[in-house]
Amino acid sequence: MRLGLVMSEVASGLRRNASMVVSVVLVTFISLTFVGTAILLQMQINQMKGYWYDRAQVAVYLCTDTDTTGNCTGAKATDDQRKQVQQQLDSSTLKPYIEKTYYEDQDQAYDRFKQQFKDSPATEFVKPEYLNETFWVNLKNPSQADVLVESLSKVAGVQSVVDQRGYLQPIFNLLNASSYTAIGIASLMLIAAVLLIATTIRLSAFSRRRELGIMRLVGASNRFIQTPFVLEGVIAAAIGAVLAGGAIVAVVWFFVRNYLAQRFSGTAFIGMGDAAVVVPAVIVIGIVLAALSALIAIRRYLRV
Repeated sequence: MRLGLVMSEVASGLRRNASMVVSVVLVTFISLTFVGTAILLQMQINQMKGYWYDRAQVAVYLCTDTDTTGNCTGAKATDDQRKQVQQQLDSSTLKPYIEKTYYEDQDQAYDRFKQQFKDSPATEFVKPEYLNETFWVNLKNPSQADVLVESLSKVAGVQSVVDQRGYLQPIFNLLNASSYTAIGIASLMLIAAVLLIATTIRLSAFSRRRELGIMRLVGASNRFIQTPFVLEGVIAAAIGAVLAGGAIVAVVWFFVRNYLAQRFSGTAFIGMGDAAVVVPAVIVIGIVLAALSALIAIRRYLRV
C-alpha cells in the first residue's frame, strides 16, 4: 500500500468535508470532556470519602437540663453517669475499636460554637448550659460505628450517639448524582459523535464515488479503499480527543489545584497524576470509537 497516495486521499477528503470535520472535532471534544470530567469527579468522590470517613467521629452527647429526648428526663447528666460512659469507652468490649477519645464540657462546646457561628446572631441567645457535654470518639475503623451506637445508646445520661458519617452521605449522594448526570450527557454526546463520524464518512465516500468505482475496476483492494476514510474519522476524532485532554488538564490545574485546593486546604483533592491517568484513556476512547464507526460506515457503503 502506497502511504503517500493514501495520505493524499485523506487530505482531499478532509478538505472536501471541512465543515463536517469541524463538527466531528467539536462534538468529540465536548463529549470526551464530559467523559473525562465524570471520571475525575468519581475519583474525587472516592478520595473525599476515604479522607472524610477516616476523620469522621462518633459523638456521644450527654443530657442537659432541657433535654427530654433519648435517655434524658430534663436533668443534666450526673458525674456518675459521665463516669459510667467513660468506663464503657475504656471497657474491653469497646476499647479494641477505639483509636482515641476526648471529652468536651459545656464551656468548651460553647467556645467551639462561637467560633463556628461567629457571624450568626444565634450566638447572642445560646448559653453554655444549652449545649451538650460530649465524648468525641475516633474509631480505628469508622465503618464499625454501629458497635458504639448500640453499646452506648441505652446508657443513663446519654441523649444520643451520632455517627457523623451520616451527615456526609447526603453530600456524597449529591456528588454521585452529578457524576452520573455527566456520564449520561457524555454517553449521548458520544453517540452523536459516532453518528456524525459515520455520516461524514458516507458523505465523503459519496463525493468520491467515481474514483472509488475506478479503483475497484482496476483491482484496488478493499483495505486500500477503506483506509483513507477510516483515517479521516480517526484524525478528526483525535483532534477533538486531544483538545478534550487539554481541557481536562486545564480544569485540574487551574480550578482544582490552584483554586479549590488553596481555599479548602483541609480537604484532599485530585491532582495532575490523576489527570495523567484519565487523559490517555479519554484519547484512546475517542480514537477507538472513531475508527470503529468509520470502518463500519465505509464497509456498509461499499457493501464489503
